[in-house]
Amino acid sequence: MRIALGVEYDGSQFSGWQMQKDGTRTVQECLENALSAVANEKVQVVCAGRTDTGVHATGQIVHFDCNSLRPERAWVMGVNAHLPNDISSLWSMVVDDEFSARFSATARQYRYVILNRDSRSAVLSKKVTCKHGPLDADAMHQAAQLLVGEQDFSAFRSAACQANHAMRNVHWVKVSRTGDFIFVDIEANAFLHHMVRNIVGTLMMIGAGEQPVEWLSDLIAGKDRNLAGPTAAADGLYMVKVTYPESTGLLKPFYLPQFV
Repeated sequence: MRIALGVEYDGSQFSGWQMQKDGTRTVQECLENALSAVANEKVQVVCAGRTDTGVHATGQIVHFDCNSLRPERAWVMGVNAHLPNDISSLWSMVVDDEFSARFSATARQYRYVILNRDSRSAVLSKKVTCKHGPLDADAMHQAAQLLVGEQDFSAFRSAACQANHAMRNVHWVKVSRTGDFIFVDIEANAFLHHMVRNIVGTLMMIGAGEQPVEWLSDLIAGKDRNLAGPTAAADGLYMVKVTYPESTGLLKPFYLPQFV
């Protein structure tokens, strides 16, 4: 039996999603241990997208196979009883054996949250990125539209990226402001390692007036990571939604972190 699971986590105290050989705390390890306890057998999960150290998720999707018959409540409430407070199982669903949380996905959506004020937040530490000095969200949004479409994103690819190529299809990007908060929302078929954080770091330079809007177009054409902006901190990044074909039945609701 193959089961899909919706998962939410605060990535602040994790060494990313993927299990590490050095035994450091990861989301995958905690989730597999909890699922195995409920299933009474060893369970291994496949996720829609591996998140880095410090990155959060409100809409991560995983699948796993097991021989144990359990009601949906067991895969949610039962699993949560074995999970630490910074991970939560949101829902479960039996899916076809051909379904893959990773390879069946047609799109992934992220939200990056910037607190744009001079004073840091005592309440939202590790949940948002604080940027001192004014940022022009309109300029950032205008520049971000140059990212839309299928193109080579080598300029925003980390040196550690293991993808076979840098071609990705960005479906849409939106930069908006609500009070002191700036939200960068982006959806693509897939993302390169550190791609969203490198894009946000570049957009913040444009928002601060350090570079013109057109600079982003030059970066894409140049395909040189060394010329783009810095990698934005992991704190403000959230994996918020994974899209699948309607035939899978995975049309679950999702929510975006607002902080307002």
